[in-house]
Amino acid sequence: MKGIEIKEQFYLDGEPFRLRSGAIHYFRIVPEYWQDRLEKLKAMGCNTVETYIPWNLHEPQKGTFCFDGGVDLGRFITLAKDLGLYVILRPSPYICAEWEFGGFPAWLLKEDGMKLRCSYAPYLQAVEEYYRVLIPYIAEYQYDRGGPVIMMQVENEYGYYGNDHQYLEWMTKLMRSLGVTVPLFTSDGPFSEAFRCGKAGDLLQTGNFGSRAEERFAFMKQYVDGPLSCMEFWLGWFDHWGGGGHHVTSIEQNTKDLSYMLDHGNVNIYMFIGGTNFGFMNGANFYGELTPDVTSYDYDAVLTEDGQITEKYKAFQAEIGKRYPLPQVTLSTPITRASYGSLKPDGYVTLWDTLEKIAAPKQSVYPVSMERLDQSYGYILYRTGLPEFEQLQSIFLKDAADRAKIYADGKEVLTLYDNELRTLGKIDPPVVLSEKRLDLLVENMGRVNFGPMMEDQRKGIDGSVVVNTHQVYHFEIYNLPLEKEQLSKIAFGAVPEELPAGVSGKDMAAATGDTMTAAAPGASPAFYHFTLEVDTPADTFLDVKGWGKGCAFINGFNLGRFWEIGPQETLYLPGPLLKQGKNELILFETEGKMPGSVKLVDEPRLGAVLVQET
Repeated sequence: MKGIEIKEQFYLDGEPFRLRSGAIHYFRIVPEYWQDRLEKLKAMGCNTVETYIPWNLHEPQKGTFCFDGGVDLGRFITLAKDLGLYVILRPSPYICAEWEFGGFPAWLLKEDGMKLRCSYAPYLQAVEEYYRVLIPYIAEYQYDRGGPVIMMQVENEYGYYGNDHQYLEWMTKLMRSLGVTVPLFTSDGPFSEAFRCGKAGDLLQTGNFGSRAEERFAFMKQYVDGPLSCMEFWLGWFDHWGGGGHHVTSIEQNTKDLSYMLDHGNVNIYMFIGGTNFGFMNGANFYGELTPDVTSYDYDAVLTEDGQITEKYKAFQAEIGKRYPLPQVTLSTPITRASYGSLKPDGYVTLWDTLEKIAAPKQSVYPVSMERLDQSYGYILYRTGLPEFEQLQSIFLKDAADRAKIYADGKEVLTLYDNELRTLGKIDPPVVLSEKRLDLLVENMGRVNFGPMMEDQRKGIDGSVVVNTHQVYHFEIYNLPLEKEQLSKIAFGAVPEELPAGVSGKDMAAATGDTMTAAAPGASPAFYHFTLEVDTPADTFLDVKGWGKGCAFINGFNLGRFWEIGPQETLYLPGPLLKQGKNELILFETEGKMPGSVKLVDEPRLGAVLVQET
């Protein structure tokens, strides 16, 4: 029989087959490097590549689909096939993956009362409309049609989330009806309730874990009538802002667990390469407080964020090589690191001075969230007049997320973050109002990607603004997703000899012991322009030490966020994003903190090492 059969073990074309797979998220790697990462996977001894499929990138606006450029999934699958690799696809509407909103498109939240991952009719309709485009697209690459795709997943770690088995049955039937013929599977944590809640008919159940492989497989034997498979063998962990360091795991323990699974079952290494949360695509968690993930998704994976071979890679390659012949693979993509030195800004403008050029205001009696205005990511600014008020004494933002910077007459007076937004922000001493203008710059720090808080992820302000105990109305709202077209409209001016020196929230908190921190007088959000001359494009790392908080763009491409609280101190800049000659670098910085230059260095700094047991 042609294809994968699931019996007591996997059979491929009638012959016993064991998965030696590695996870590569095509959407976290520039497409110019897909070939390199896949070649290194094969050279390590793997026979399969696995990837999630992020709904939010493939349907960024409702009814508008994208399968080209950095999300050309067909090209990625074809590259894998050309290298002789099989492919596992995980097209679940929800992927988790420490990705923004777990892969859900933000426009789902435009509707009041949206319920996710259950038999809620509007949600099911949105999934079906997406799948009617996605599933026929990927079905063409299935093994029985001459492609490399041998398996697909139904939902993702559903047992951690809920127990709507009718929903899982509906998902299975939908995929089959749209042309999926390869075997389907689920994946859950190897725990009793998770496995029972996540069970979908007679589909193969696989486990996700990062240690104690023998113990985990022993548990799974109670539930799995078929091959034992770890669909996510976690080699590391993710980092979050303010988390204190970069998580790493023991190579010795990782190798021991890999060895056991190679001998007793099947394994998909998560991650073979982590890659990068470019743009505003980092996810977040919420367990009493918001913990947004950093831009790097290095994950202490087998390859580094920029694709360098590690000691972990060599150990895994040796372990696989004890059991299977290692293929001879010639790496075909020249990749180098370079240091381009220091750059001083050659252009500068405050947000206030370029606001009208980059965004047209929308009028609203009351503040509304990003999603209601068809904005998904970035920042949003709410502006209103306060003609009746002599002073600003306190402010309360109802139903706001995630980080709000409050400006009276264009000067910052307060920053509120996460849980602080659910309490009254007192201005002490009160600020005398002369121009009678209030600006609220709210940043989406990344939507929660795991757990029940996912349905409460509207960003911006979705309730009301209360000043000195009075609700205020009539707003001008400026959408600031900071996409390429918007950046091109920034009206840069000359760099003044002395820029306002702001004080970061972290520094002020240390000085005052107060987490609701006032900024230094004159601090303004601003754009900084740099010109980088390059003879030979190469991978490099943007060193933003001394800058406060914001995001960076190279030739219009969003490299991601930076924040002085760390742990990440550099942003990965892949060589393919550079061009020979002049390159444009833009930083948007919100804390009024500017050290005078940036550096482009040849080594990343991800923070102090934190040992993690996965």
